[in-house]
Amino acid sequence: MASSACIRARLAMSVSAVALFLGAGPAFAQTADPQVDPTPATLDEIIVTAQKREQAIQDVPIAVSAFSAEVLDELRIEGGSELLRAIPNVSFSKSNFSMYNFSIRGIGTKAVSASSDPAVAVSFNNTPLIRNRLFEQEYLDVERVEVLRGPQGTLYGRNATAGVVNMIPNLPGPDFEAMAKAETGNYGSLRGQAMINIPLSDTFWVRAAGSFTQRDGFDHNTFLDTEVNGRDLWSTRVSAAWEPNDRFSANLVWEHFEEDDNRSRTGKQLCTPDPGPASVGSATITDPQLRGRMSQGCLPGSLYADAAYGAPNGTGMSQVIAAGVGIGLDAPMFPNNLIFLVQPGVNPYEGIVQSRNMREIATSYDPVFRAKNDVVQINLSYELDNGITLYSQTAYAKDDYYSTQDYNRFVSNPLFPTVSQVYNQIGQLVPVNITPGGIYNDPQLGASDRMISADLSQSDNRQWYQEFRAQSDFDGGFNFSIGANYLDFQSEDNYYVFNNLFNIVADYYYNVPPTLQLPPTPVECTPTTTIQCIYVDRSPIDDLAGDGHNYFRSKNRVQTRSWSVFGEGYWDLGSTVRLTAGLRYTNDDKTSELYPSQLLLGGVPSTGEPGNSGGYYSRGYEKIGEINQSWEALTGRLVVDWRPTDDIMLYASYARGYKGGGANPPRADINPFIVQYQPLAETFEPEYVNAFEIGAKTTSLDGRLTFNATAFYSDYKDYQVSQIVDRISLNENFDARTMGVELETVYRPTPDFRIDANLGYLRTRIADGERSIDVMNRTQGDPEWMVLRPWLQVPSNCIARVEHVETIMNSFWTQILGGIFPLAALCSGAREYGTFTPNVTSSTPFWQLYGFTYDPLVDGPNGGRGFEADLSGNELPNAPRWTANIGAQYTFHITDWDLTVRGDYYRQSSSYFRVYNTEYDRIRGWDNANLSMTLENPDQNIVIQAYVKNVFDDAPIVDAFTNSDDSMLTTNVFTLDPRLIGFSIAKRF
Repeated sequence: MASSACIRARLAMSVSAVALFLGAGPAFAQTADPQVDPTPATLDEIIVTAQKREQAIQDVPIAVSAFSAEVLDELRIEGGSELLRAIPNVSFSKSNFSMYNFSIRGIGTKAVSASSDPAVAVSFNNTPLIRNRLFEQEYLDVERVEVLRGPQGTLYGRNATAGVVNMIPNLPGPDFEAMAKAETGNYGSLRGQAMINIPLSDTFWVRAAGSFTQRDGFDHNTFLDTEVNGRDLWSTRVSAAWEPNDRFSANLVWEHFEEDDNRSRTGKQLCTPDPGPASVGSATITDPQLRGRMSQGCLPGSLYADAAYGAPNGTGMSQVIAAGVGIGLDAPMFPNNLIFLVQPGVNPYEGIVQSRNMREIATSYDPVFRAKNDVVQINLSYELDNGITLYSQTAYAKDDYYSTQDYNRFVSNPLFPTVSQVYNQIGQLVPVNITPGGIYNDPQLGASDRMISADLSQSDNRQWYQEFRAQSDFDGGFNFSIGANYLDFQSEDNYYVFNNLFNIVADYYYNVPPTLQLPPTPVECTPTTTIQCIYVDRSPIDDLAGDGHNYFRSKNRVQTRSWSVFGEGYWDLGSTVRLTAGLRYTNDDKTSELYPSQLLLGGVPSTGEPGNSGGYYSRGYEKIGEINQSWEALTGRLVVDWRPTDDIMLYASYARGYKGGGANPPRADINPFIVQYQPLAETFEPEYVNAFEIGAKTTSLDGRLTFNATAFYSDYKDYQVSQIVDRISLNENFDARTMGVELETVYRPTPDFRIDANLGYLRTRIADGERSIDVMNRTQGDPEWMVLRPWLQVPSNCIARVEHVETIMNSFWTQILGGIFPLAALCSGAREYGTFTPNVTSSTPFWQLYGFTYDPLVDGPNGGRGFEADLSGNELPNAPRWTANIGAQYTFHITDWDLTVRGDYYRQSSSYFRVYNTEYDRIRGWDNANLSMTLENPDQNIVIQAYVKNVFDDAPIVDAFTNSDDSMLTTNVFTLDPRLIGFSIAKRF
């Protein structure tokens, strides 16, 4: 009730503010000339290219929203991420890695893989860009932005199963014009834009535009006392156009974007701590390491509860346990001599509680964000004598991305001992300084007395695209558009996770020779090293060699080659009825190179033998194979539209959409004699959709009101959704259905007053029988099973029978050997501690010492991964049932100046961020309000503007992402930018 009252109050405040300005209208009107604007109130006609030809938006039988540069400025939509405020059934959020999720009608890019395709295609001037920065850079010299809703299976390539976002830039023209704009605001904001269009001759014109944004950080890091999540970015575009005659035209466009700042990919990291069980059956668990081994780190509690602002139970982190096991030294008099790298059973996050302020973080590592993108496009057109125009579009795009930030965004307690003492050969206690003064110096992360961690998301992408098209413009009742295109896309994505405990364990646990040496000196891996070693890369993080096994690296190289032929015909079946029919044949080929991760895996370089860590080699990331995939698909659409009057169009359509499948990234290449993996799929299937839509587009009140309505039903087969399993993005396929209604209206009762609004209603449903393992709840409430954590090399948790764990805890052998290794063996099958391979007889499975036999691959559900959750009837992620926006503006005429006051209010209802639809997955509804005032002098071409975005300074959770098991199942959350206040002045020439 309180939340609803708050929403009503905010909406009332927004409406009241607009009403206040409108009520002041007569006072301002007294000073205005009554003849200033005698023009009747009509709405501007919006021209779009949704069907690859210029048409008025009200004449296109497609659910499309379009925004001119003027409207974008009025709505304060400065980039693709803000489009959701103006379009029904659209949501947006950054993703956890290098991309984003722009969702239309509940369908977005939820498949996180180097080989996955976006469900919403993003195009620059009709060229699809597989990787782009159009949702990070700000709009520059834009003619318009078009958003097509629903599958686009004919004209737009590549195929998009949810829709298309198409940004159309201004191109050179025959008239001289220029513009300069400067802006300042809060957070130390400085922004500028400039444009110049120069006709060099009657037929050759050039245009250049540039912009920059600098802004201090939105978030405060209380640990380092720094401001992070700032902006420092700039864009340029240079274009040239040549039109020697009425038939031929050519243009060249080059756009460059660059960013170098401390933008954060994600917001806070939340966790409801899991302390682990105090007892298992009749066994009481007092050892914190054992409780940690039975804790999953974070529980699936609501992200809005106070408990969610805790920190994970770090006692169960594999690297913490490994560092607390101790280094064994082969001393003749003291064979069990041990050096501990950290205190056994320590929780690095003991007592840590986070601030509830979403813009306040505590981290020992500030983010670094760099992005660079270039797009070069050549467009040619030639009109033949017979009314047919030939088009050629050639494009090359290159995208480089580098982003590093704190991986576990919790500040650890001091962790490392200042000194250890061990016995020498004659029984004397000898001090050993591995971490002098309690400081460990990590080669990538630097010196610290705490556990610190960071990730690095890095990508390098190149794309060639060529399209040829022939389009008719006959006077008769039939026209067509036919063509072919080809895409060659190559990418290399690297994702790293660094942790100083990884490095110290590699140096002093695995790389210490079994001879007495005080202090112990790690072995440096060389081709002649005669014992197992794990290569430690000591290069800095900003110039990383990338061949170390002291960090996690997921290396993904993918090449996509796609070609298609398509055609669409338009038949006038009478004076009021038109039929549109299109088909497209697509051929996709994908090659995914397999580079397994190698965290803390090593071998014996001199002999090539595998090591007891489970690895085959010590250094580098070797390719072990390729996955080649090919698909063919026939897609298209059929539309009938009827115009009973000039102001009404009714249409009905069917569309078939397709999106290619791909390969899941490879896991670690572990010797199965040491550790055996739970089974996972290597590939995921293509996505298909059959979509039905009916709509109406109407204009009334002598052109002062437009009202468009759409109803849709879409049946998806193998919708692609991913989650992190075994340190990879495991992509799964689910059948689902979506249906809903969309309403859009613009009303201009007077030349000075305009109201625009949209409303979206959406229902999504995962098909009956669909199932998936929820990593946050692997037992699904079955009391006979419990979660266990594996040994260091194996990333994912597993489940085991409670009775077996109880037996181990109550056993005499546990008193002698400890319980850490048997529990790890029960989960991961490490050879040193046991194996669950039935046909291996060279060692006895450890648990046979306890009087039972257990094979997780056979006895455990889904190979020990856990029980599947029933997804039948669940809603799709990022699919709020309601989205709504209302905006109003009024222009007052004051002598030579026009003052336009505008207010906008957006509301999105609750949704889920995962397919499981638990309370943990729920994202509460949120709203957003914006105000602006624009003062314009048309005679002098001067525009002065002041605005407030996010008026109430809200920081709602708009999306979330569940991290991996070995990251303790923490949750990265995403939120809005804070309240932004700006003041700008622009001059046109």
